[in-house]
Amino acid sequence: MREELSLILALALGGAGAGRAETHVEAIGDPVRGAEIWVYCSGCHEIGPGAQASIGPPLTGLFGRRAATVAGFPYSLSMQRAGQDGLTWTLETLDAYLENPVVLVSGTRMSFPGLEDAGERADLLAFLRQYSDKPSNIPEAAPTARAGDPVLSEATLALVGDPAYGEYLSSECTTCHQRDGSDQGIPSITLWPQRKFVLAMHAYKQHLRPHPVMQMMAGRLSDEEIAALAAYFGALGL
Repeated sequence: MREELSLILALALGGAGAGRAETHVEAIGDPVRGAEIWVYCSGCHEIGPGAQASIGPPLTGLFGRRAATVAGFPYSLSMQRAGQDGLTWTLETLDAYLENPVVLVSGTRMSFPGLEDAGERADLLAFLRQYSDKPSNIPEAAPTARAGDPVLSEATLALVGDPAYGEYLSSECTTCHQRDGSDQGIPSITLWPQRKFVLAMHAYKQHLRPHPVMQMMAGRLSDEEIAALAAYFGALGL
């Protein structure tokens, strides 16, 4: 799947500078097939001239737009923070979000489990790009983020963290995150499901999420330390 996506991205992004401006919409995928997939999105989103906010924000002009910037739309706090951290919708970040929304934005309210097939994502992106201001000029991803899920071995996912060790490590986390689970401008990580915590931290560690401070902090942690923190915060207060 990732080899297929790499080929799609290579075709879509082409070379640098003027070469990218000559890229055609068809280079991503098939917008006609993408329109068929869009039917499943249209229950929550509108697109095209006159598109309005519905359950989700309108997606006209999506490429190159900073996350959570449609005026008046009640985005989740997680999406607002992602936008504040610099998340911009590009071919790469949209592909990552469509593949697994909660890996890129943990608290997203989009009720969509993810589109596993890279070809279907490419077709949908080709359809969406037709409604952007410059459909042949795809903005590059923000320099602090790249596309995809964190690449983790089964052994890493199977690690059983030590909550006591996690508590020892947690003081750096709780300088910002509240142990009682309250949200004071920083999202709560108390009682997070352990797998979600591990995926999120490795997404920062592998520079999939665009928060430079969290990238730095996660980069200092070993797999065992991340598992320990996940075990501690996952049971905190129970």
